[in-house]
Amino acid sequence: MRAIVAKPRGFCAGVERAIRAVELALEQYGPPVYVRKEIVHNRHVVQRLRALGATFVDELDEVPTGAVTILSAHGSPPDVYADAQRRGLRLIDATCPLVRKVHTEVRRYVKRGSRIILIGHRGHDEVVGTMGQAPEATVLVKSPDDVARLTLAPDQKGVILTQTTLSQDDTREIMDLLRARFPHLEVPSSDDICYATQNRQNAVKTLCPRIDLLLVVGSQNSSNSRRLTEVARARRVASYLIDGPDNIDDAWLAGVQCVGVTSGASAPEDIVKGVLEYLRLHGVDRIEEIDAPDEGVVFTLPRLHNLSRTAPAASGRRPWRGIRRPPIR
Repeated sequence: MRAIVAKPRGFCAGVERAIRAVELALEQYGPPVYVRKEIVHNRHVVQRLRALGATFVDELDEVPTGAVTILSAHGSPPDVYADAQRRGLRLIDATCPLVRKVHTEVRRYVKRGSRIILIGHRGHDEVVGTMGQAPEATVLVKSPDDVARLTLAPDQKGVILTQTTLSQDDTREIMDLLRARFPHLEVPSSDDICYATQNRQNAVKTLCPRIDLLLVVGSQNSSNSRRLTEVARARRVASYLIDGPDNIDDAWLAGVQCVGVTSGASAPEDIVKGVLEYLRLHGVDRIEEIDAPDEGVVFTLPRLHNLSRTAPAASGRRPWRGIRRPPIR
């Protein structure tokens, strides 16, 4: 049995930025540093940061007045910023710049009088933050049935936006259905699905013709990781989402000649290495990696000194700077 490891895989620039923000805040201010929601959707990352002194909370009413508080990479609705200001929290905003881009699009289109048609998964932290930008003007769709039930006045301007961590194939299907029913709907000039999600899905598509089984390293609440398993299954390749080697069922390996391994954008590389070591001990005698260029994306860190107490939209400052290169095809 042999294994092929996908590239790119693992941490994206937004995840690296968010995790580093927590680490630096702990170094500069000392524990406890409070984090609203999971900083990224990965159990191992959260456990490691908790061990360093981060305290994870569901909502800001669990945070003492004036404490250093970090907002997760998935983005937050405006009322969270307002609550932080009322409570005098020293806020560090680790929202992924690409999620922030979608928030900016929502506000810009609503000002023009457009209805927002958001493709995404109800209840996901990112979707909650995006819908919170203009809840009265936003409708969520995730399936063909949702599209069939949608009603828009003929003269109602509208725009289609998406959660950043969706499957390209599924999103394209929903978008085609929306535009068939409502040809006047706009689509932004740049894709909302983030570069890392696209690249990891493309890597899985490249892998699928060569493998019998795909193991995706990532936590169950990671949307982009779950999409990787779906991409493989759509190509009739058995695929399982695992937090680490302890989740592997030996029965999955029976009769397998080649197993693919990849990881979601919030999964640490050391867990991937643990999975590969498990496979070596269970019959894999050759491991190769897909050859692909590095993604070359870097985001500057959020400001950690002179911490902002206001929502980013009100600051008047450019929220991020970075290098963005085209997705790896």
